Amino acid sequence: MAELATIARPYAEALFRVAKSGNLAAWSELVSEMAQVAGNPEVLAFVSNPKLTDAQIIDTFVSLIKSPVSAEARNFIGALVENGRLVALPEVGVQFLALKNAAEGAADAHITSAFELSDAQVKELVATLEKKFGRKLVPAVTVDNSLIGGVRVTVGDEVLDTSVRAKLQKMHTALVA
Repeated sequence: MAELATIARPYAEALFRVAKSGNLAAWSELVSEMAQVAGNPEVLAFVSNPKLTDAQIIDTFVSLIKSPVSAEARNFIGALVENGRLVALPEVGVQFLALKNAAEGAADAHITSAFELSDAQVKELVATLEKKFGRKLVPAVTVDNSLIGGVRVTVGDEVLDTSVRAKLQKMHTALVA
């Protein structure tokens, strides 16, 4: 949804500038939590109620966030509510994380494994992948047993698929051709 990304970009950049001057890790957690709350369908239905005032929406939204909300964060939420942009908060969170990763020289690595990986296995895999991709990686691991064996890694627009399923598909293509 390009329009939502376009709307969210200036908010994410402004929030990132504020976060850089403070504790970036704490801001990152808060933005992630705010994005999750804003993405909830019940919350979206609530904030779109025309009978509610902006103050009621802000107070209710802030009460749904478990982390402490600073004055800057409350002002940010207020700006989103006043401009009718609270629905863009999940996209703001995505873009904020991308800005944070770029500033730290890192990237998200989506690792899909055929089997559950131990912490030691994830550390070893991430160390190998960081050498291959040439940057610090922040792993997110999921399990998909349809891979049969191996892993599938996505970093940005790059995909490294060493799964048994991918190898079988390559063999099938070669035999059919």
